[in-house]
Amino acid sequence: MALKEENEQNVATATYNADDITVLEGLDPVRKRPGMYIGSTGPTGLHHLVWEVVDNAVDEAMAGHCTQIDVTLLNDGGVRVADDGRGIPTGPMPKYKGRSAAEVVLTMLHAGGKFGEGGGYKVSGGLHGVGISVVNALSSRLHLEIDRDGDHHELEFLNGGNPTGKLEVTGPAPKGRTGTTVSFWPDPTIFEEIDFRAQTVVERLQVMAFLNKGLEIHFIDERPDAKPPQTFKYKDGIVDYVRHLNASKEALFRKVCSFEQKEETMEVEIALQWNTGFYESIHSFANGISTIDGGMHEEGFKKSLTNVANKYARAKGTLKEKDDNLLGEDIREGLTAIISVRLQDPQFEGQTKAKLGNVPVRSLVERATNEKLAEWFEENPREGGQMIQKGMLAARARVAARSARDLTRRKSALDGAGLPGKLVDCSSRDPRESELFIVEGNSAGGSAKDARNPRSQAILPIRGKILNVERARIDKMLKNTEIQALIAAIGAGLAEDFDVTKIRYHKIIILADADVDGSHIRTLLLTFFFRQMKPLVEGGFVYVAQPPLYSTLVGKEKIYLKDDQARSVFLAEHPNHKADFQRLKGLGEMDFGELRDTTMDPGRRSLLQIAVEQAAVADEVCSVLMGEDVELRRHFIQTNAKDVRFLDI
Repeated sequence: MALKEENEQNVATATYNADDITVLEGLDPVRKRPGMYIGSTGPTGLHHLVWEVVDNAVDEAMAGHCTQIDVTLLNDGGVRVADDGRGIPTGPMPKYKGRSAAEVVLTMLHAGGKFGEGGGYKVSGGLHGVGISVVNALSSRLHLEIDRDGDHHELEFLNGGNPTGKLEVTGPAPKGRTGTTVSFWPDPTIFEEIDFRAQTVVERLQVMAFLNKGLEIHFIDERPDAKPPQTFKYKDGIVDYVRHLNASKEALFRKVCSFEQKEETMEVEIALQWNTGFYESIHSFANGISTIDGGMHEEGFKKSLTNVANKYARAKGTLKEKDDNLLGEDIREGLTAIISVRLQDPQFEGQTKAKLGNVPVRSLVERATNEKLAEWFEENPREGGQMIQKGMLAARARVAARSARDLTRRKSALDGAGLPGKLVDCSSRDPRESELFIVEGNSAGGSAKDARNPRSQAILPIRGKILNVERARIDKMLKNTEIQALIAAIGAGLAEDFDVTKIRYHKIIILADADVDGSHIRTLLLTFFFRQMKPLVEGGFVYVAQPPLYSTLVGKEKIYLKDDQARSVFLAEHPNHKADFQRLKGLGEMDFGELRDTTMDPGRRSLLQIAVEQAAVADEVCSVLMGEDVELRRHFIQTNAKDVRFLDI
């Protein structure tokens, strides 16, 4: 009763009138809601700042005015991006009290040279005019330098985009140079962390060089222990890109098919090649921006590719009249393709530009693929025949896989829960509090069983290295005993049938030995989850527990050390340490107390670092066993690494 009276009183005294309306001006909206502009304030959003500045420089290259871009990670945590383009205009804008165009561009949202019908940019990655101003808003400091009309101009901004003065000429432009240099330092009060990852930046820059034939991009890392500078420049553009992505795989044939088509306001360039693998790898771009969620250009390509391949197969008699057409997934098995479109008015979904929505570009891509790809197959009958044969094998495997999945489902129905016999399940039936530890070998399974909390922790021992699903079709994979056990234990199906709402555990924790074999097993399991249970990874349900490699005594206290590097650091900090180091090579060699103390005790979970570690994911997926699969690694980092958690002691 008292609560009801209190609510009635609050309603009576609450006001909502003109005085309650707040207008965020200038760059305040960006600082208030940064996620709307850069996606997040985590590592992805932090690196998005670099992409915005680099994309502006690339726009100059696409306009034909820039041949070189230099990107430097500064020793003090900042980033400097310099290009040899035309330079941001420096003249005054009377409409804005005579402020320079450069200052307006950096302090006002929706200001830029990519809206009008003039000669600024025919195509560009930027379309909202918020890129560089957002970077300014989310930086504690930004230093702008412009070389234009023979002069060197400078202007500094502090504390979220506040100019410290006016744009001033500080001297002549060096050696007649033109271009823009932006140096910025992310605001630590906005971002969860402000440490840029060199590999993430390098991979993005390399892609930009692939997409812009002849553009030279330099990368320098001035921070301690950094790798040497790198330069990217490709004379064959996206053809080189396809070769690069397929370099770690066995190409089905040596030739790379490439074609392009231009219209008045749009153009498309496509390069493709098949490999002997079983997964498609299609990367699409619009005005140099990676459209990781695809869009109209990707839809048009897939539809046309399916039509062209089936027509070719029937014309050559490979597909008979009674045969069903090949499905798109059959034809795209093992395909690596780059689709790059440029258009005047790209319609992206959101500022982060993950999906392209322009309907006319779909028609352009369809027409180009229908005509040019059909010609290529006719001119290269050997390669065309190999592609069709691979597609027909994929179709047969698809049918066999469907039968295997149906059989698996029928067995599960007959067997009740269908749980594998070696699963030591937990008593809880609440997935939110249940954990599944996937451990290496029966001896490790025994230790883990003794160390676990039986109410919430389940143990599934697996025997050695599971099948490398990157190199096996799904029909073969479904016959593998260890993979059958994983599918049954998790309980949510597989591939397109996978339903993340049905998972039996909300933590799937890979617990492998702290040695090379353990690393390979982690790689294989991560690859399996990524390829066949992707929502599990995307939902943040996959963890990696890192057992220690060493233990030692400091007085009467046992200290655990993660690896050789941790041991070296420990010895440097304790030069007089005399106790021996015990090498805990295998989980089976650890007693249940050691295992519980280091990786399995829920009471210690608050002491474990649960971190977004893109580098660790990339290293796992890029093991020797995966053949340094650069494409898979890049895809992991771009779309999934933010969702993979690592439990570290």
